[in-house]
Amino acid sequence: MEKFLLAHGCATRISDTQKGDKVIVLLHGYFESLDIWEDLTILLRDNYRVISLDIPGHGISEVKGEVHTMEFLADVVAGVMNELGASSGTIVGHSMGGYVALAFAERHPDMLDSLILLHSAPNSDTELKKSHREREIELIISGKKDLLAKLTPSLGFAEKNRVRFKNQINNLSDQIIMTEPEGALAILRGMAARSDKNDVMLKLNKPELFIFGKLDDYIPEEIALEIAKNQPQAEVVWLENSGHMGLIEEKELVAETIHAFIQAQ
Repeated sequence: MEKFLLAHGCATRISDTQKGDKVIVLLHGYFESLDIWEDLTILLRDNYRVISLDIPGHGISEVKGEVHTMEFLADVVAGVMNELGASSGTIVGHSMGGYVALAFAERHPDMLDSLILLHSAPNSDTELKKSHREREIELIISGKKDLLAKLTPSLGFAEKNRVRFKNQINNLSDQIIMTEPEGALAILRGMAARSDKNDVMLKLNKPELFIFGKLDDYIPEEIALEIAKNQPQAEVVWLENSGHMGLIEEKELVAETIHAFIQAQ
């Protein structure tokens, strides 16, 4: 079922399979929408109630102001769950969605059963990364968002997978084109301003899982190993044949990993 609802004062597009005792909430990455989860939802829905949403600023959810902080977005997620009668769930955040998931863990720990960061990390932006976001902001303001649509989607995939997933890469390009510039800018500003959440993870006392791609150019293996070292309480699973888009590149393994992690709790 797909519909719109008002969550934390924000008109939000959601998808809800409705059936299942245990809830999984899927939070997509930057320049994506809930549609990115279609295949994974099919793989999970027989065992879980699967909820996803267009994170405000993306898809066709509402844009609320010039900055969408991760805390605001986390409150929208909590609002969606409340509106749907889901008292708690496992939160799965892909890339930017992981930043939202971490803010959710900090602000709404009683609604969190467990946390899964899929190609994501608790670190704040480095100064270099902030400068990259500033350049992207300048491109969007100058009306060159279509350039991002041509250049960036393929970079999320391992080089060896780019031909095989050409259609999915084209779909991501279309998603960038369709994203409202105001929404993209609000999200970029929110990501750049977010705080480090390593202490949040260390103190959470809930099951935590990292899923990293061995071929991820955004979170290279050496960086992922350092992140995992700093979070010894969290489980780590490696996708040997994935870049930054394991939910597509190795979707069956991702689904199996999520299922095994939840069942072990």
